[in-house]
Amino acid sequence: MSDLLERLRGRGWRLTAQRRVVAEVLDGEHVHLTADEVHARAVGRLPEISRATVYNTLGELVCIGEVLEVATDGRAKRYDPNAHHAHQHLICSGCGAIRDVHPLGDPLAALPEAERFGFTVSGAEITYRGLCPQCTNRP
Repeated sequence: MSDLLERLRGRGWRLTAQRRVVAEVLDGEHVHLTADEVHARAVGRLPEISRATVYNTLGELVCIGEVLEVATDGRAKRYDPNAHHAHQHLICSGCGAIRDVHPLGDPLAALPEAERFGFTVSGAEITYRGLCPQCTNRP
């Protein structure tokens, strides 16, 4: 479970009713919703929330580093609240489902010095792709 609401309160981020609802919708484990999915769920909790408010709130959360934006091969961007928990992503090439994974080892160590081309490497994003069980079993 992500601790998004707790982190936002700790930062003193002004939690209006709309912002709180967006954060509540995003809170959880393996949450990778599109902006439209966030809006649809938010409307269920706060019917008057606008699509623009959801998009603006997501943009703010990404800018302040509390939510990650995950882009997947031409599909809609998804929003991941687990910005402060080291993880990689496993993406289904069929339906686009995303799961957080925690591979063993340091991905930075896997990049040899000769392949760094003088860069001071500060991070690595690894994306695993494959078919989920539902897509594997489709006729």
